[in-house]
Amino acid sequence: MLKNTILLITATIIIGFMTSCSEDKYIPDVSDINIDVEINRFEQDLFAIDTTQINEGIAALQTKYPEFTDLFFQRIIPLDRPQAEPSFPENVKGFLTYPSIRALYDTTMMVFPDIQSVQNDLTSAFQFYKYYFPDRDTPSIYTFISEYSYQTFITQIDGKDAIGVGLDMFLGSDYPYRKYVPENPNFSEYLTRAFNKKHLTKKVMDTVIDDVVGLPDGKRLLDIMVNNGKKMYLLDLVLPETADSIKWEYTAQQIDWCQQNELALWTHLLKEDLLYETQNSKFRKLVEPSPSGPSNIPPASPGRAANWIGKAIIEAYMARHPNTDLMAMIREKDAQLILDKSRYRPKEN
Repeated sequence: MLKNTILLITATIIIGFMTSCSEDKYIPDVSDINIDVEINRFEQDLFAIDTTQINEGIAALQTKYPEFTDLFFQRIIPLDRPQAEPSFPENVKGFLTYPSIRALYDTTMMVFPDIQSVQNDLTSAFQFYKYYFPDRDTPSIYTFISEYSYQTFITQIDGKDAIGVGLDMFLGSDYPYRKYVPENPNFSEYLTRAFNKKHLTKKVMDTVIDDVVGLPDGKRLLDIMVNNGKKMYLLDLVLPETADSIKWEYTAQQIDWCQQNELALWTHLLKEDLLYETQNSKFRKLVEPSPSGPSNIPPASPGRAANWIGKAIIEAYMARHPNTDLMAMIREKDAQLILDKSRYRPKEN
C-alpha cells in the first residue's frame, strides 16, 4: 500500500560544526557516515522470467520481493484483481511479451545498463540525510517500469521506508514522452525536461523530504509557499553540491530571474493581496509546476516562483534563530509566525 501518512521522527540536530566548502556555502563532513543504499532491480528480475514457465517465474519473484511484487501487480500495473485471479499468470505473460512494453524495457536497459552512478549519488545524498535525521532509516530503493505511470513514491516494505523509482520516467529529456501519452499534461515539455538520469536522485530526495515535511496546515498562499520553502531548504542540505537548476528544475535563465527579481516578486504578492489568498486558482502557478508565472507578472518568471521566496523566508528564519533544530522548524506549522520571526526582507539587485 502506498504510504500516505507522515511519520515525523524526533531528531535534535543543531546546525553547526560544519566545514567550509566555499566562501558562502558550508557543507558538513559526512565521510564517516556509513550508508548502504540497497537498490533492487525489480524490473530486471521481472523481465528475466521465462514465459514458458510463467508460474514458476512468478513464484520466484514473489519469494524474492514478496511485498513489492504484490504492490506492483495490484497498484502499479494492476493485473492482480480478485475477479481475474485465475488468469493472472496469463496476464503477466501478456505484459512481459507485449511488443511496446518489451521495447520500453529494452530502452530502459540501454539508459540504465547498470545503476552504479545512481547508487553513488544516492549514497552521498543519504549520508547528508542521515547527518541531519539520524533517527530515520535509509530507505531501500526498488526500480521498475510502469509504462509511464509512476516516477517516484514512498511506501513501506518490511515495516521500513522504501522508495519506488520508475526508471521509464527518467529516459532523457529528448525521449518522446508526449508521443506516447499525448493527452497527459504531466508530459508537457517544461516537465519532461527533468525526466533524465541527472534528476533521479533529486526526485528521490523530493519524495523523502515530502514525507518528512508533510502538508501545510492552511490553504493560504503563505502557508503553501512557506511549506514548500521548508522542502527546498532541506533539499539544499541533502544535495549541497547539486546545481540549483536541477534542484528547482529551472533553466539557468529562470534561476537568474528569481535571483534578480526577488524584491519585485515580493512586492507583487503584497500589492495584489495574495499572501493570505485561499482561492487556489488565483495563485496556483506561483506554487505549482507551470511553464511560466501568472499572466500579470513578467513572462520570464518561472512557475512556482513564490516557493523561491518561501525558501528565502525559511533561510532568514533559521539564520535569525541558529539554535533551532530542524525538526522544530519543520513542526512549526504557523507560517505567519515563521514569517514574523524571520523578519524576512527580500534581496535587492
